[in-house]
Amino acid sequence: MSEATGKDDVHLDLDTLRVLAQDRLRAVGLAPDHAVAVAETMVAGERDGCASHGIYRLLVAANSVARGVVVPDAVPVVTEPARAVARVDGGGGFAQLAFARGLPLLIEKARANGIAALALNNVVHFAALWPEVEALAEQGLVALAFTPSHAWVAPEGGTKPVFGTNPVAFGWPRPGGMPFVFDFATSVVARGEIELHRRAGRPVPDDWGYDAQGRPTTDAEQVLAGAMRTFGGHKGSALAAMVELIAGPLIGDLTSAESLAADAARGGSPIGGELIVAIDPAGFLGDAVATHLARAEAMFAAIEAQGARLPGSRRHAARRHSLAHGVTLSRALYDDILRIAA
Repeated sequence: MSEATGKDDVHLDLDTLRVLAQDRLRAVGLAPDHAVAVAETMVAGERDGCASHGIYRLLVAANSVARGVVVPDAVPVVTEPARAVARVDGGGGFAQLAFARGLPLLIEKARANGIAALALNNVVHFAALWPEVEALAEQGLVALAFTPSHAWVAPEGGTKPVFGTNPVAFGWPRPGGMPFVFDFATSVVARGEIELHRRAGRPVPDDWGYDAQGRPTTDAEQVLAGAMRTFGGHKGSALAAMVELIAGPLIGDLTSAESLAADAARGGSPIGGELIVAIDPAGFLGDAVATHLARAEAMFAAIEAQGARLPGSRRHAARRHSLAHGVTLSRALYDDILRIAA
């Protein structure tokens, strides 16, 4: 159910949010299987308190469909180029369904070989990577995921875009508990966060990016038109370059600059590929796997015992709350969603 909680916000339980997302995605022309897969990613983001990757992304996805950037009824094709490698050609559709189609084979190969990789090619990607590595960690596998985006980010020392936001995600299974999962852009902040600032008319910090002339600015719209910065200076810049290489040329797909060129000024989501690596701890450790996973738990305990926050714990806390109490959307965002394909 949904209810107004004030003139500026709307409260929805997660089932209502899920139905709303699927309905709006079908309304813009997404095939039912794509609508289900894409909506689940958005609901997961909102559920876990990740507003920039939550239901706001309905507007982003609808824009990509409307501008012809994404194939709304693409049929992913799964192949096996090598014993420990799987590949899914997404046919120009959103990445979520391509990942879902390749996931069972990736799990099978990781358990058979100890380590395996999945390449998603020819997909449109707008979402965070943590749902994907979490899905693998829930199966007892260690996971890494990488994807470029559009060339929105300047290398350290420069002011012109070369890199995408180029996220990196990692998942580690935890016996009897939520997996240890982190996901972060190699840019100083997610691009969606800057877009949320623009929508709200709020300035951004002066170290988030440059305007089109290469000058630091606190104007969110100017940063979106210019270039974002990497996090951690040269360290983030190096990681961004790594993502470009291993999730672009290594798997035969686009770099962020090539993705932006392929967009041809339509303003859609990034076009290209994603690399996912899955590792079965038992493949390395055999019967000793439980002993060594327990050693990992000792490290987590040492972090938390001194009051430090374990990466991912904020999302887990938000998840517990939203599963029990639902989520709250701003009235402006809710009204924009209702206008999608209305």
